[in-house]
Amino acid sequence: MSEIIELRASGLRFSAHAAGAGPLVLCLHGFPDHAGSFRHQLPALAAAGYRALAPTMRGYEPSSQPAGGDYHVVRLAEDVVGWLDHLGAERCHLVGHDWGAVTAYAVAALAPERLLSLTTLAVPPLSRMGRAVLRYPGQLRNSWYMAFFQLRGLSDRVVARDDWAFLERLWRAWSPGWDWPAEDMAALKHTFAQPGVLTAALGYYRAFASGGPAARRTRELLRARTPVRLLALTGARDGCMDSRLYDLACDPRDFPPGGLRVERVADAGHFLHQERPAEVNRLLLDWLASARA
Repeated sequence: MSEIIELRASGLRFSAHAAGAGPLVLCLHGFPDHAGSFRHQLPALAAAGYRALAPTMRGYEPSSQPAGGDYHVVRLAEDVVGWLDHLGAERCHLVGHDWGAVTAYAVAALAPERLLSLTTLAVPPLSRMGRAVLRYPGQLRNSWYMAFFQLRGLSDRVVARDDWAFLERLWRAWSPGWDWPAEDMAALKHTFAQPGVLTAALGYYRAFASGGPAARRTRELLRARTPVRLLALTGARDGCMDSRLYDLACDPRDFPPGGLRVERVADAGHFLHQERPAEVNRLLLDWLASARA
């Protein structure tokens, strides 16, 4: 069973699901999602001898919404470093899905000395994404929602209307064939119905497309090579991030020698850790064990 604890960073308060004892594993959720998405991973990590935490990302609850609405990736990465400081943890294993994966890449560039290993799900390294998209331009069609979210006001209303039907649309498109439990969708909608959460979640996309010093620093971090060992997991049926992008975006030269492993999970889409938890847990635990060696 997991417990809820509080983390502090950047002058904000974050709740986190926590389980187990041992080396620290931080699990970062994405969009549209919440910390409960790692409900299958935390017990497995705890049983294997790890202290597993799934924090609620910046803005996904009222207590972690900054007054200035700053949702640049560099700030998300700073939150992670702040959590480690709050916990008194020198280093951790970092796991990220979707925006959590983007944040994890930024942390690896910002503070590689704080990481024991890196695992990402559903988003390949971004430093070589340009050439990957040129090879598979259909990804631009998959990413239509990123432009739509720049339409402030309109996109907010569309996402929230009809009992958050837009969220269900994304889950169906991104993980085709996944018959998710009704209670999981209800929990997602409850998260987005909290004050300010929708604005924050869309704020990630708006910050990513903006200018200014924080945006420039974010681009610098995400263009950098990754000086940390990486396990990159992709669902073969991902309708959001084409799994074939990994073939070009993941280059061993960008990582320490022998420090890149790419695994494609069959019969899974974008939310692979929820769709195929046993397979994802097996790969994750094997990777963490290799980092211990």
